[in-house]
Amino acid sequence: MPRSDVPADLIDGLGVRAVHPVSGGDIARAYRLETRDGPLFLKWRPDSTPDLFAREAVGLRVLREHRGNLAVPEVLREGPSGLVLEWIESGAPSSTTEEDLGRGLAELHRTTSDHFGSLDGALAGYLGSARVDLTPTADWPEFFVQRRVVPLIERGIAQGVVAPEARTLIDELLPRAAELCGPPEPPALVHGDLWAGNRMVGAGGQNWLIDPAAHWAHREIDLAMMNLFGGFGRDCFAAYDEAFPLADGWQGRIRWYQLPPLLVHAILFGGGYGSSALGVLRHYAG
Repeated sequence: MPRSDVPADLIDGLGVRAVHPVSGGDIARAYRLETRDGPLFLKWRPDSTPDLFAREAVGLRVLREHRGNLAVPEVLREGPSGLVLEWIESGAPSSTTEEDLGRGLAELHRTTSDHFGSLDGALAGYLGSARVDLTPTADWPEFFVQRRVVPLIERGIAQGVVAPEARTLIDELLPRAAELCGPPEPPALVHGDLWAGNRMVGAGGQNWLIDPAAHWAHREIDLAMMNLFGGFGRDCFAAYDEAFPLADGWQGRIRWYQLPPLLVHAILFGGGYGSSALGVLRHYAG
């Protein structure tokens, strides 16, 4: 790819000698920048909303500050259309990679706040490229249901990717929101979009967290996302529970906490995700 095709605000002064496309996610284009000081990673989306990458940069910096034994790439450059991050050299998992992830995530989740929602006062963020409400509140069921689930259901219905029955079902479940969300816990610093593709294994089996939708939330949000598409070993969950025991019944709340990513996937990609979200609502409505 010619250097001239990359926005100057992202690469000027970095000594870029070559730009090579690499595999990346569905949200942005991904490139390896060859520079005089070594490789860097560029993610770029020409039609990005102005704050998409700014929100990601905030999340990366906060996670990096509290990462413990986990690794989080450094943000080297940010602009309205993309980010430049340190390059992560892929490696093979070690015998302790899964346990290390479980313990590291437990340590990350011990970082707390006095509210759920925004890390820095911004009232909106993103899950994938779907805009979500981050208005702070001290009440977790209110945040989860009224700021996440209900707006995403309404958006999905409006787009025709979620059946209108979902509105009736969530209305039935609203009086039970506190029960369904589980025992109260302090707001935890969560990655927010922790599927297997957002955990990279680097040199020496080091766990790296990438592409966050970080915010203050109930910590089971991350555990539920990790269980949605698989890719994490039993040793990871066992090590987590040993380091920071989960409240009774957490397995029964996994599907409940998978509602936001299922709804976002329905909004962004269609397919059967809307039906899966409807199935979750029917399950809890009984």
